[in-house]
Amino acid sequence: MQAILALEDGSVWHGEGFGAKATFVGEVCFNTSMTGYQEILTDPSYFGQIVTMTYPHIGNYGVNALDVESWKPHVGGFVVREVSPVVSNWRAEESLPAYLDRHGIPGIQGVDTRALTRRLRVDGAMKGVLSTEDLSPEAAVARAREWSGLVGADYAREVTHKEAFAWDDDESCSGDFRLPFGPDENGMKGLRHPLPPAEIPIVAYDFGIKYNILRRLRQHGFKVRVVPAHTTAEEVLRHRPAGVFLSNGPGDPAAVGYAIRAVGELVQAGVPIFGICLGHQILALALGGRTFKLKFGHRGANQPVKDLDREVVEITSQNHGFAVDPDRLPGDVVVNRINLNDQTVEGLRHRSRPAFCVQYHPEASPGPHDSKPLFGEFRELIEKRG
Repeated sequence: MQAILALEDGSVWHGEGFGAKATFVGEVCFNTSMTGYQEILTDPSYFGQIVTMTYPHIGNYGVNALDVESWKPHVGGFVVREVSPVVSNWRAEESLPAYLDRHGIPGIQGVDTRALTRRLRVDGAMKGVLSTEDLSPEAAVARAREWSGLVGADYAREVTHKEAFAWDDDESCSGDFRLPFGPDENGMKGLRHPLPPAEIPIVAYDFGIKYNILRRLRQHGFKVRVVPAHTTAEEVLRHRPAGVFLSNGPGDPAAVGYAIRAVGELVQAGVPIFGICLGHQILALALGGRTFKLKFGHRGANQPVKDLDREVVEITSQNHGFAVDPDRLPGDVVVNRINLNDQTVEGLRHRSRPAFCVQYHPEASPGPHDSKPLFGEFRELIEKRG
């Protein structure tokens, strides 16, 4: 199966197709993670995007049902140097090409991903088309140029769960994994460490939430109720939460005005708030700040962030194409974390309100766990409020 990747600047890459026979139009970006392709594919923050993996060999450990990060894969297209022809892992249930085919997602291999990544770093993330169908280079470039792009796009509505739900009431999927030894007589519970009591009720906004965020919250003793992206502050307060969590998600943060209004009302109500990624940007906007689109974004599991309060560096997992403008923040908001690669804002806290946020993913999956203590900080913030 032949495949083509075309960018809006007229660049065209030919390769071998895998996955579904389909065509997708979206933003072409790159991810520098060496592992975790399944978690990347199922991260809702990638809705509307064609992801290029910089690591050259992808698919060697296959795909399984336990490592998904949402209810389905959200990546629109997948670009790799080489797909492994062999799947070798005791947890694997199917191959990467079979998984993409089952979900209607086209992939292309045999691409010079170093050259493609260089193009995106120099010229910025671009509109593109990935097709494993009969599409000419000229038609592919034209379709890429016609796409409206991510600026102004509200994709949170597209990926959010449509109904509210309680997370993991039976405590079957939130404990950290442990390797089983001998016969496992307890089913899935036997694969996970026991959990503390769920004693702190919170509401988590689902702008495109990852399951590992919910697992981490539950591991820190939170009883989590997940609500759709469009939920009003009045509805949230009806649950009498001890705190509110704002999740990651795709699209332009400035386009989700309904969420910005709701978060602003929750800040005024004095509810402790913790936001990450899109939730970080929404909180900044609700506090009076502004956001802008990055040239090529931060996507990968190796982004260095400096905590200015503690004078330490965290290696973080990130996935975002927009950022908060440090020059447009009100005086009662403090920038307390910065990205060491480009000095962009990576963390904020309010001087008097119980609200803080980070641009990166403390739950990792995939990625390092340097930032996992942030969930504990959220709990401490709530407990201090009484």
